[in-house]
Amino acid sequence: MAMRPLEKLPTIRAKLGSVIVLAVAVTLLVSYVLIAFYLRNSPRDTEEIAALGLASRAALGSLDRIPGNTMVVTRSADGNVTIQGADLHLQVPTFDDGVPHWGVTGRITYAAVPTADGGWVTVLRPSPSRGSLGRISATFGFLQSSWWQFLLAGTVAGLISLLLARWLARGMTQPLRDMAAAARRMEVGDYSVRVHARSRDEVGQLAAAFNRMTAELEDLERSRRDLVANVSHELKTPITAIRAHLENLADGVEVADPRTLQLMLSQTERLGRLVDQLLDLSRLESGEVPFRVEVVPLAPLVSRVISEISMGRSVADVRIEHDIPTHLAAEADAERIHQVLFNLVDNAVRFTPPGGEIRVTARPDGTRVQVSVVDTGVGIQPEHLPRVFERFYRVDPARSRDDGGTGIGLAIARSIVEAHGGRIVAKSDPGHGSAFTFDLPAVEAAVAANDRRVR
Repeated sequence: MAMRPLEKLPTIRAKLGSVIVLAVAVTLLVSYVLIAFYLRNSPRDTEEIAALGLASRAALGSLDRIPGNTMVVTRSADGNVTIQGADLHLQVPTFDDGVPHWGVTGRITYAAVPTADGGWVTVLRPSPSRGSLGRISATFGFLQSSWWQFLLAGTVAGLISLLLARWLARGMTQPLRDMAAAARRMEVGDYSVRVHARSRDEVGQLAAAFNRMTAELEDLERSRRDLVANVSHELKTPITAIRAHLENLADGVEVADPRTLQLMLSQTERLGRLVDQLLDLSRLESGEVPFRVEVVPLAPLVSRVISEISMGRSVADVRIEHDIPTHLAAEADAERIHQVLFNLVDNAVRFTPPGGEIRVTARPDGTRVQVSVVDTGVGIQPEHLPRVFERFYRVDPARSRDDGGTGIGLAIARSIVEAHGGRIVAKSDPGHGSAFTFDLPAVEAAVAANDRRVR
Protein backbone atom coordinates (compact mmCIF):
# COMPACT_ATOMS: atom_id res chain seq x y z
CA MET A 1 0.00 0.00 0.00
CA ALA A 2 1.34 3.41 -0.95
CA MET A 3 2.38 5.65 1.92
CA ARG A 4 0.16 8.67 2.49
CA PRO A 5 1.91 12.03 2.15
CA LEU A 6 1.66 12.94 5.83
CA GLU A 7 3.10 9.56 6.87
CA LYS A 8 6.43 10.56 5.35
CA LEU A 9 6.84 13.41 7.83
CA PRO A 10 8.97 12.44 10.85
CA THR A 11 7.14 14.23 13.69
CA ILE A 12 3.59 15.05 14.72
CA ARG A 13 4.53 18.73 14.87
CA ALA A 14 5.52 18.61 11.21
CA LYS A 15 2.29 16.82 10.31
CA LEU A 16 0.15 19.25 12.28
CA GLY A 17 1.98 22.24 10.82
CA SER A 18 1.55 20.90 7.29
CA VAL A 19 -2.16 20.34 7.83
CA ILE A 20 -2.66 23.86 9.19
CA VAL A 21 -0.63 25.46 6.38
CA LEU A 22 -2.57 23.44 3.79
CA ALA A 23 -5.87 24.47 5.38
CA VAL A 24 -4.80 28.12 5.39
CA ALA A 25 -3.70 27.88 1.76
CA VAL A 26 -7.01 26.39 0.66
CA THR A 27 -8.93 28.98 2.70
CA LEU A 28 -6.93 31.82 1.17
CA LEU A 29 -7.38 30.45 -2.35
CA VAL A 30 -11.15 30.22 -1.95
CA SER A 31 -11.22 33.66 -0.33
CA TYR A 32 -9.18 35.18 -3.18
CA VAL A 33 -11.50 33.71 -5.80
CA LEU A 34 -14.55 35.05 -3.98
CA ILE A 35 -12.94 38.45 -3.55
CA ALA A 36 -11.98 38.54 -7.21
CA PHE A 37 -15.52 37.57 -8.22
CA TYR A 38 -17.07 40.37 -6.22
CA LEU A 39 -14.42 42.86 -7.40
CA ARG A 40 -14.42 41.70 -11.01
CA ASN A 41 -16.03 45.01 -12.19
CA SER A 42 -13.29 47.20 -10.74
CA PRO A 43 -10.99 46.67 -13.78
CA ARG A 44 -13.84 47.95 -15.97
CA ASP A 45 -13.55 51.35 -14.34
CA THR A 46 -9.84 51.21 -14.99
CA GLU A 47 -10.49 50.38 -18.63
CA GLU A 48 -12.85 53.34 -18.95
CA ILE A 49 -10.23 55.68 -17.49
CA ALA A 50 -7.56 54.22 -19.81
CA ALA A 51 -9.86 54.70 -22.83
CA LEU A 52 -10.52 58.28 -21.77
CA GLY A 53 -6.78 58.94 -21.52
CA LEU A 54 -6.18 57.52 -25.00
CA ALA A 55 -8.98 59.65 -26.42
CA SER A 56 -7.59 62.81 -24.76
CA ARG A 57 -4.10 62.22 -26.14
CA ALA A 58 -5.52 61.52 -29.60
CA ALA A 59 -7.53 64.76 -29.47
CA LEU A 60 -4.35 66.66 -28.60
CA GLY A 61 -2.39 64.84 -31.31
CA SER A 62 0.07 63.32 -28.82
CA LEU A 63 -0.94 59.63 -29.25
CA ASP A 64 2.18 57.97 -30.62
CA ARG A 65 1.08 54.33 -30.44
CA ILE A 66 -2.33 52.74 -30.44
CA PRO A 67 -2.59 49.69 -28.15
CA GLY A 68 -3.69 46.41 -29.62
CA ASN A 69 -7.38 45.60 -29.97
CA THR A 70 -8.18 49.33 -29.77
CA MET A 71 -10.00 51.37 -32.45
CA VAL A 72 -9.54 55.17 -32.61
CA VAL A 73 -12.22 56.98 -34.64
CA THR A 74 -11.62 60.66 -35.56
CA ARG A 75 -14.61 62.64 -36.86
CA SER A 76 -13.82 66.12 -38.17
CA ALA A 77 -16.12 69.11 -37.94
CA ASP A 78 -17.23 68.62 -41.57
CA GLY A 79 -18.16 64.98 -40.93
CA ASN A 80 -15.14 63.11 -42.31
CA VAL A 81 -14.37 59.90 -40.34
CA THR A 82 -10.90 58.40 -39.98
CA ILE A 83 -10.32 54.98 -38.33
CA GLN A 84 -6.97 54.09 -36.81
CA GLY A 85 -5.81 50.92 -35.05
CA ALA A 86 -7.97 47.78 -35.11
CA ASP A 87 -11.15 47.86 -37.14
CA LEU A 88 -13.61 46.28 -34.74
CA HIS A 89 -16.59 46.79 -37.03
CA LEU A 90 -18.50 48.48 -34.27
CA GLN A 91 -21.08 51.20 -34.33
CA VAL A 92 -19.47 54.39 -33.07
CA PRO A 93 -21.49 56.46 -30.61
CA THR A 94 -21.76 60.14 -31.59
CA PHE A 95 -22.09 63.22 -29.40
CA ASP A 96 -22.49 66.93 -30.27
CA ASP A 97 -22.65 68.60 -26.86
CA GLY A 98 -18.90 69.35 -26.66
CA VAL A 99 -18.53 67.41 -23.36
CA PRO A 100 -16.34 64.27 -22.94
CA HIS A 101 -18.24 60.98 -22.59
CA TRP A 102 -17.15 57.52 -21.51
CA GLY A 103 -18.74 54.28 -20.42
CA VAL A 104 -19.68 50.77 -21.47
CA THR A 105 -22.27 49.89 -24.00
CA GLY A 106 -22.86 46.26 -24.73
CA ARG A 107 -19.43 44.66 -25.00
CA ILE A 108 -17.63 47.93 -25.81
CA THR A 109 -15.79 50.34 -23.58
CA TYR A 110 -15.75 53.77 -25.15
CA ALA A 111 -14.48 57.28 -24.52
CA ALA A 112 -15.34 60.32 -26.68
CA VAL A 113 -13.49 63.64 -26.37
CA PRO A 114 -14.19 66.83 -28.44
CA THR A 115 -11.30 68.39 -30.36
CA ALA A 116 -10.34 72.05 -30.60
CA ASP A 117 -11.57 72.34 -34.21
CA GLY A 118 -15.08 71.10 -33.36
CA GLY A 119 -14.52 67.41 -34.16
CA TRP A 120 -14.56 64.30 -31.95
CA VAL A 121 -12.13 61.54 -31.12
CA THR A 122 -13.67 58.29 -29.95
CA VAL A 123 -11.71 55.33 -28.56
CA LEU A 124 -13.39 51.91 -28.61
CA ARG A 125 -12.14 48.78 -26.83
CA PRO A 126 -13.83 45.40 -26.25
CA SER A 127 -15.31 44.96 -22.77
CA PRO A 128 -15.53 41.56 -21.04
CA SER A 129 -18.78 39.70 -21.45
CA ARG A 130 -21.40 40.01 -18.71
CA GLY A 131 -22.48 36.36 -19.03
CA SER A 132 -21.08 33.40 -17.08
CA LEU A 133 -17.97 33.18 -19.19
CA GLY A 134 -17.57 36.92 -18.93
CA ARG A 135 -17.76 36.79 -15.14
CA ILE A 136 -15.20 34.00 -15.00
CA SER A 137 -12.92 35.86 -17.38
CA ALA A 138 -13.29 39.06 -15.36
CA THR A 139 -12.56 37.18 -12.14
CA PHE A 140 -9.33 35.65 -13.45
CA GLY A 141 -8.44 38.94 -15.05
CA PHE A 142 -8.65 40.62 -11.66
CA LEU A 143 -6.55 37.87 -10.10
CA GLN A 144 -3.98 38.24 -12.87
CA SER A 145 -3.82 41.99 -12.41
CA SER A 146 -3.30 41.67 -8.62
CA TRP A 147 -1.45 38.37 -8.38
CA TRP A 148 1.59 39.66 -6.55
CA GLN A 149 -0.50 41.29 -3.80
CA PHE A 150 -2.34 38.01 -3.29
CA LEU A 151 0.94 36.04 -3.33
CA LEU A 152 2.50 38.33 -0.75
CA ALA A 153 -0.54 38.17 1.52
CA GLY A 154 -0.70 34.36 1.20
CA THR A 155 3.00 33.97 1.98
CA VAL A 156 2.74 36.14 5.09
CA ALA A 157 -0.40 34.29 6.25
CA GLY A 158 1.28 30.91 5.63
CA LEU A 159 4.37 31.86 7.64
CA ILE A 160 2.28 33.17 10.52
CA SER A 161 0.11 30.04 10.53
CA LEU A 162 3.21 27.81 10.42
CA LEU A 163 4.77 29.57 13.39
CA LEU A 164 1.52 29.39 15.34
CA ALA A 165 1.12 25.71 14.43
CA ARG A 166 4.60 24.82 15.66
CA TRP A 167 4.07 26.78 18.87
CA LEU A 168 0.68 25.16 19.53
CA ALA A 169 1.87 21.71 18.48
CA ARG A 170 4.79 21.85 20.90
CA GLY A 171 2.43 22.05 23.85
CA MET A 172 -0.01 19.53 22.38
CA THR A 173 2.63 16.91 21.64
CA GLN A 174 4.76 17.35 24.77
CA PRO A 175 3.04 14.41 26.55
CA LEU A 176 3.73 12.24 23.49
CA ARG A 177 7.41 13.12 23.58
CA ASP A 178 7.44 12.43 27.31
CA MET A 179 5.84 9.03 26.69
CA ALA A 180 8.45 8.22 24.05
CA ALA A 181 11.23 9.13 26.50
CA ALA A 182 9.53 7.11 29.25
CA ALA A 183 9.21 4.10 26.95
CA ARG A 184 12.95 4.24 26.25
CA ARG A 185 13.61 4.24 30.01
CA MET A 186 11.23 1.31 30.44
CA GLU A 187 13.24 -0.62 27.86
CA VAL A 188 16.12 -0.72 30.35
CA GLY A 189 13.89 -1.72 33.27
CA ASP A 190 13.01 1.66 34.82
CA TYR A 191 9.24 1.51 35.46
CA SER A 192 9.11 4.39 37.94
CA VAL A 193 8.79 7.07 35.26
CA ARG A 194 5.46 8.90 34.89
CA VAL A 195 4.07 11.32 32.30
CA HIS A 196 2.55 14.64 33.42
CA ALA A 197 -0.36 15.86 31.28
CA ARG A 198 -2.84 18.57 32.23
CA SER A 199 -5.08 18.38 29.17
CA ARG A 200 -8.33 16.44 29.17
CA ASP A 201 -8.28 15.59 25.46
CA GLU A 202 -7.27 12.32 23.82
CA VAL A 203 -3.58 12.99 24.47
CA GLY A 204 -4.28 13.58 28.15
CA GLN A 205 -6.33 10.37 28.33
CA LEU A 206 -3.51 8.50 26.62
CA ALA A 207 -1.03 9.88 29.15
CA ALA A 208 -3.27 8.78 32.03
CA ALA A 209 -3.57 5.28 30.52
CA PHE A 210 0.21 5.20 30.03
CA ASN A 211 0.75 6.08 33.69
CA ARG A 212 -1.63 3.31 34.77
CA MET A 213 0.21 0.87 32.54
CA THR A 214 3.61 1.83 33.93
CA ALA A 215 2.29 1.51 37.48
CA GLU A 216 0.99 -1.98 36.72
CA LEU A 217 4.27 -2.92 35.06
CA GLU A 218 6.16 -1.60 38.07
CA ASP A 219 4.01 -3.79 40.34
CA LEU A 220 4.54 -6.79 38.07
CA GLU A 221 8.29 -6.22 38.04
CA ARG A 222 8.32 -5.93 41.83
CA SER A 223 6.24 -9.10 42.10
CA ARG A 224 8.59 -10.89 39.72
CA ARG A 225 11.64 -9.90 41.76
CA ASP A 226 9.90 -10.87 44.98
CA LEU A 227 8.85 -14.19 43.47
CA VAL A 228 12.38 -15.03 42.37
CA ALA A 229 13.80 -14.01 45.74
CA ASN A 230 11.14 -15.89 47.71
CA VAL A 231 11.34 -19.05 45.63
CA SER A 232 15.12 -19.00 45.90
CA HIS A 233 14.91 -18.57 49.67
CA GLU A 234 12.23 -21.23 50.11
CA LEU A 235 14.21 -23.72 48.06
CA LYS A 236 17.51 -22.81 49.66
CA THR A 237 16.36 -23.33 53.26
CA PRO A 238 15.45 -27.04 53.06
CA ILE A 239 18.24 -27.79 50.58
CA THR A 240 20.77 -26.24 52.98
CA ALA A 241 19.40 -28.28 55.87
CA ILE A 242 19.51 -31.52 53.88
CA ARG A 243 23.02 -30.75 52.66
CA ALA A 244 24.23 -30.06 56.20
CA HIS A 245 22.87 -33.38 57.47
CA LEU A 246 24.36 -35.27 54.50
CA GLU A 247 27.77 -33.64 55.06
CA ASN A 248 27.60 -34.55 58.74
CA LEU A 249 26.71 -38.11 57.85
CA ALA A 250 29.55 -38.29 55.33
CA ASP A 251 32.04 -36.87 57.85
CA GLY A 252 30.85 -39.16 60.61
CA VAL A 253 29.67 -36.28 62.77
CA GLU A 254 26.14 -37.68 62.82
CA VAL A 255 24.84 -41.18 62.59
CA ALA A 256 21.99 -42.28 60.40
CA ASP A 257 19.57 -42.69 63.28
CA PRO A 258 15.78 -42.39 62.85
CA ARG A 259 15.76 -38.80 64.21
CA THR A 260 18.28 -37.54 61.61
CA LEU A 261 16.53 -39.37 58.81
CA GLN A 262 13.18 -37.98 59.94
CA LEU A 263 14.58 -34.42 59.86
CA MET A 264 15.88 -34.94 56.35
CA LEU A 265 12.54 -36.48 55.30
CA SER A 266 10.61 -33.49 56.67
CA GLN A 267 12.80 -31.09 54.68
CA THR A 268 12.28 -33.19 51.57
CA GLU A 269 8.53 -33.17 52.14
CA ARG A 270 8.67 -29.39 52.51
CA LEU A 271 10.42 -29.13 49.16
CA GLY A 272 7.80 -31.41 47.63
CA ARG A 273 4.93 -29.32 49.01
CA LEU A 274 6.48 -26.13 47.69
CA VAL A 275 7.00 -27.54 44.19
CA ASP A 276 3.52 -29.09 44.11
CA GLN A 277 1.87 -25.86 45.20
CA LEU A 278 3.85 -23.81 42.69
CA LEU A 279 2.80 -26.14 39.89
CA ASP A 280 -0.78 -26.12 41.13
CA LEU A 281 -0.87 -22.31 41.26
CA SER A 282 0.66 -22.06 37.79
CA ARG A 283 -1.97 -24.40 36.33
CA LEU A 284 -4.78 -22.56 38.09
CA GLU A 285 -3.66 -19.16 36.83
CA SER A 286 -3.24 -20.47 33.27
CA GLY A 287 -6.63 -22.18 33.29
CA GLU A 288 -5.24 -25.66 32.72
CA VAL A 289 -6.90 -27.28 35.76
CA PRO A 290 -10.22 -29.04 34.96
CA PHE A 291 -13.04 -28.60 37.45
CA ARG A 292 -15.48 -31.34 38.35
CA VAL A 293 -18.48 -29.18 39.16
CA GLU A 294 -21.15 -30.81 41.28
CA VAL A 295 -23.59 -30.03 44.04
CA VAL A 296 -21.45 -29.66 47.18
CA PRO A 297 -23.17 -29.71 50.61
CA LEU A 298 -21.12 -27.26 52.63
CA ALA A 299 -21.74 -28.56 56.18
CA PRO A 300 -20.10 -31.99 55.68
CA LEU A 301 -17.23 -30.43 53.73
CA VAL A 302 -16.44 -27.94 56.51
CA SER A 303 -16.67 -30.69 59.15
CA ARG A 304 -14.14 -32.79 57.21
CA VAL A 305 -11.71 -29.86 56.92
CA ILE A 306 -11.90 -29.12 60.64
CA SER A 307 -11.36 -32.79 61.46
CA GLU A 308 -8.29 -33.04 59.23
CA ILE A 309 -6.71 -29.90 60.70
CA SER A 310 -7.44 -31.07 64.26
CA MET A 311 -5.73 -34.40 63.56
CA GLY A 312 -2.67 -32.87 61.92
CA ARG A 313 -2.12 -30.04 64.41
CA SER A 314 -2.28 -29.57 68.12
CA VAL A 315 -5.29 -27.27 68.38
CA ALA A 316 -6.53 -28.26 71.84
CA ASP A 317 -6.20 -24.66 73.04
CA VAL A 318 -8.05 -23.20 70.02
CA ARG A 319 -11.77 -23.78 69.64
CA ILE A 320 -12.94 -24.36 66.04
CA GLU A 321 -16.68 -24.20 65.42
CA HIS A 322 -18.89 -24.00 62.35
CA ASP A 323 -22.39 -22.79 61.73
CA ILE A 324 -23.49 -24.13 58.34
CA PRO A 325 -27.15 -24.82 57.51
CA THR A 326 -27.51 -28.48 56.56
CA HIS A 327 -29.50 -27.67 53.42
CA LEU A 328 -26.99 -25.10 52.10
CA ALA A 329 -25.04 -26.26 49.03
CA ALA A 330 -23.07 -24.76 46.17
CA GLU A 331 -22.22 -25.73 42.61
CA ALA A 332 -18.45 -26.17 42.71
CA ASP A 333 -15.49 -28.54 42.58
CA ALA A 334 -15.57 -30.24 45.99
CA GLU A 335 -11.82 -30.97 46.16
CA ARG A 336 -10.84 -27.42 45.18
CA ILE A 337 -13.23 -25.82 47.67
CA HIS A 338 -11.86 -28.23 50.28
CA GLN A 339 -8.40 -26.85 49.42
CA VAL A 340 -9.62 -23.26 49.88
CA LEU A 341 -11.22 -23.99 53.26
CA PHE A 342 -8.22 -25.98 54.44
CA ASN A 343 -5.82 -23.11 53.62
CA LEU A 344 -8.03 -20.51 55.32
CA VAL A 345 -8.69 -22.51 58.49
CA ASP A 346 -5.05 -23.66 58.68
CA ASN A 347 -3.85 -20.04 58.47
CA ALA A 348 -6.36 -19.05 61.17
CA VAL A 349 -5.03 -21.79 63.46
CA ARG A 350 -1.44 -20.61 62.97
CA PHE A 351 -2.20 -17.03 63.94
CA THR A 352 -4.71 -17.62 66.71
CA PRO A 353 -3.17 -17.77 70.22
CA PRO A 354 -4.23 -20.33 72.83
CA GLY A 355 -7.72 -19.68 74.12
CA GLY A 356 -8.82 -18.18 70.81
CA GLU A 357 -11.71 -19.16 68.62
CA ILE A 358 -12.17 -19.87 64.93
CA ARG A 359 -15.63 -19.84 63.42
CA VAL A 360 -16.65 -21.00 59.93
CA THR A 361 -20.03 -19.76 58.72
CA ALA A 362 -22.00 -19.79 55.48
CA ARG A 363 -25.20 -18.07 54.39
CA PRO A 364 -27.14 -17.62 51.16
CA ASP A 365 -26.83 -14.25 49.44
CA GLY A 366 -29.17 -14.09 46.48
CA THR A 367 -27.67 -16.25 43.74
CA ARG A 368 -24.46 -16.74 45.71
CA VAL A 369 -23.32 -18.45 48.88
CA GLN A 370 -21.10 -16.45 51.25
CA VAL A 371 -18.57 -18.51 53.21
CA SER A 372 -16.55 -16.86 56.01
CA VAL A 373 -13.64 -17.96 58.22
CA VAL A 374 -13.36 -15.67 61.24
CA ASP A 375 -10.70 -15.92 63.94
CA THR A 376 -9.78 -14.06 67.13
CA GLY A 377 -6.07 -14.06 66.37
CA VAL A 378 -3.47 -11.31 66.15
CA GLY A 379 -5.06 -9.72 63.10
CA ILE A 380 -3.46 -8.08 60.08
CA GLN A 381 -2.21 -4.53 59.87
CA PRO A 382 -4.04 -2.38 57.27
CA GLU A 383 -0.93 -1.93 55.11
CA HIS A 384 -0.68 -5.70 54.67
CA LEU A 385 -4.29 -6.41 53.71
CA PRO A 386 -4.03 -5.48 49.99
CA ARG A 387 -1.14 -7.95 49.53
CA VAL A 388 -2.12 -10.97 51.62
CA PHE A 389 -3.22 -12.88 48.50
CA GLU A 390 0.08 -12.34 46.68
CA ARG A 391 2.44 -15.25 46.20
CA PHE A 392 4.98 -15.67 49.03
CA TYR A 393 3.74 -12.60 50.86
CA ARG A 394 3.87 -13.05 54.61
CA VAL A 395 2.68 -10.74 57.35
CA ASP A 396 4.98 -12.56 59.81
CA PRO A 397 7.72 -14.29 57.75
CA ALA A 398 9.57 -15.93 60.64
CA ARG A 399 6.50 -17.50 62.16
CA SER A 400 5.20 -18.79 58.83
CA ARG A 401 8.49 -20.55 58.01
CA ASP A 402 8.69 -22.13 61.44
CA ASP A 403 5.20 -23.53 60.90
CA GLY A 404 6.14 -24.95 57.51
CA GLY A 405 4.07 -22.54 55.43
CA THR A 406 5.08 -21.80 51.87
CA GLY A 407 3.37 -18.42 51.50
CA ILE A 408 1.25 -19.34 48.46
CA GLY A 409 -1.78 -20.93 50.13
CA LEU A 410 -3.85 -17.74 49.95
CA ALA A 411 -2.79 -17.14 46.36
CA ILE A 412 -4.06 -20.63 45.46
CA ALA A 413 -7.30 -19.94 47.35
CA ARG A 414 -7.87 -16.74 45.40
CA SER A 415 -7.24 -18.47 42.05
CA ILE A 416 -9.70 -21.26 42.87
CA VAL A 417 -12.43 -18.87 44.01
CA GLU A 418 -12.00 -16.65 40.95
CA ALA A 419 -12.13 -19.71 38.70
CA HIS A 420 -15.58 -20.38 40.19
CA GLY A 421 -16.65 -16.84 39.31
CA GLY A 422 -16.36 -15.63 42.89
CA ARG A 423 -14.30 -13.18 44.89
CA ILE A 424 -12.34 -13.56 48.12
CA VAL A 425 -11.68 -10.64 50.47
CA ALA A 426 -9.90 -10.18 53.78
CA LYS A 427 -10.85 -7.88 56.64
CA SER A 428 -9.05 -7.48 59.92
CA ASP A 429 -9.07 -5.68 63.21
CA PRO A 430 -5.44 -5.73 64.45
CA GLY A 431 -5.24 -7.38 67.85
CA HIS A 432 -8.76 -8.76 67.62
CA GLY A 433 -8.76 -11.09 64.65
CA SER A 434 -9.35 -11.44 60.90
CA ALA A 435 -12.15 -12.54 58.60
CA PHE A 436 -11.74 -14.14 55.16
CA THR A 437 -14.90 -14.31 53.05
CA PHE A 438 -15.49 -15.82 49.61
CA ASP A 439 -18.57 -16.53 47.56
CA LEU A 440 -19.65 -19.43 45.36
CA PRO A 441 -22.56 -19.97 42.97
CA ALA A 442 -25.66 -21.21 44.73
CA VAL A 443 -27.18 -24.44 43.52
CA GLU A 444 -30.13 -22.79 41.79
CA ALA A 445 -28.10 -20.07 40.04
CA ALA A 446 -24.81 -21.76 39.24
CA VAL A 447 -25.56 -23.78 36.08
CA ALA A 448 -24.90 -20.97 33.59
CA ALA A 449 -21.71 -19.89 35.38
CA ASN A 450 -20.40 -23.45 35.49
CA ASP A 451 -21.03 -23.93 31.78
CA ARG A 452 -18.59 -21.09 31.22
CA ARG A 453 -15.92 -22.26 33.64
CA VAL A 454 -15.74 -26.04 33.43
CA ARG A 455 -12.81 -26.95 31.17
